[in-house]
Amino acid sequence: MRILVVDDEETLVDTLKRGLVAEGFAVDTCYNGLDGLQLARSAPYDCIVLDIMLPGMNGFKFTATLRSEEIWTPILMLTAKDGELDEAEALDTGADDFLKKPFSFTVLVARIRALLRRNVDSRPPVLIAGDLRLDPSSHSVTRGETTIELTTREFSFLELLMRSKGKVLNKREIIEHVWDYDFEGDSNIVEVYIGYLRKKIDAPFGTKSIRTVRGVGYLLEEDGGAGAVNCDEVPTAV
Repeated sequence: MRILVVDDEETLVDTLKRGLVAEGFAVDTCYNGLDGLQLARSAPYDCIVLDIMLPGMNGFKFTATLRSEEIWTPILMLTAKDGELDEAEALDTGADDFLKKPFSFTVLVARIRALLRRNVDSRPPVLIAGDLRLDPSSHSVTRGETTIELTTREFSFLELLMRSKGKVLNKREIIEHVWDYDFEGDSNIVEVYIGYLRKKIDAPFGTKSIRTVRGVGYLLEEDGGAGAVNCDEVPTAV
């Protein structure tokens, strides 16, 4: 999932980015409120980690502005300030949760994952496609009764595909969610990871869950590939 971190402490931001990437998130960063607001408006983030005391625009105003524009991305607000009034104002302006500095990174990640699970209609706790199951909370994948070991990046890629099952995702959408907004490497990395996933979630089971729609992108079959006969498809004119 794709996270935006907005904080003016560059060392903290860099540390959070490294840690969150290691946990399987794609992470964009920003050091002031105005630039962060533009990013939040322009990209489909899954969660925003936001400081209160920011140059350009403070976290309260940032949050109130997003909510006034009906952008409902979950916001976890960070602050070094003390007092119940700050916590109350953060929540009253539209933040979803509040974490006081200094904080445990483990708690931060748990809070982010909890925010991602809150909307159970769009984010089921366990993602299912046929007999393929992915549990974000335990970071586990199974096909039937068999546990499948994935790297952090492979897990993030499969999670994105399963959250969007039946929908074609193009390379840019995949890169922005699984890598990050500023990724400048070879876009063929997507094909490489599609190959990795097929070898792990399909080849040993005789299934074909990931379909290539040539010239468009990739989709995960809603039945997990149990009924698929071909992984590649040329789109037909409508």
